Amino acid sequence: GDVIHRMLTATQYIAPLMANFNPSYSRNSTVQYMDNGTVFVVQWDKVYLQGKEDMGSFTFQAALHSSGRIVFGYKEIPVPVLQISATQHPVKSGLSDAFMVLNPSPDVPESRRRTIYEYHRVELDTSRITSMSAVEFTPLPTCLQHQSCEMCVSSELTFNCSWCHVLQRYL
Repeated sequence: GDVIHRMLTATQYIAPLMANFNPSYSRNSTVQYMDNGTVFVVQWDKVYLQGKEDMGSFTFQAALHSSGRIVFGYKEIPVPVLQISATQHPVKSGLSDAFMVLNPSPDVPESRRRTIYEYHRVELDTSRITSMSAVEFTPLPTCLQHQSCEMCVSSELTFNCSWCHVLQRYL
């Protein structure tokens, strides 16, 4: 992608295992997805690390459930993840979110400066990623789940939120 995309992928990701994979190395390597309306699954099957094909193939997946639950499943992890080199590509596992703001540039009034704000990250301990293992993320309750003022007021959440009558939602 373009520069904006590359900057955001460093801070916005759902990554069961991010590394320098080369899905085109083998005819048996695939990256597939499936969506049945309740769960969206992406599977990396028999993928190899670029330049390290002798390490063996990796098979893993990410399942995003409509309930907000996320499950990373690891079927084949042929080497400890800590042994994967990060010199050509970052090696990560976890979740991260960010947003980008376009601000006027003080030097050139007609241009805009892109600023990315990362506001949340969950990093997995990659030493615990092994073959035949899984990690499950379950969402915590948030203010955004409330659909009315009554639900908001009676909520037992301890957030500092309040009901916005204009937007008709909890903020």
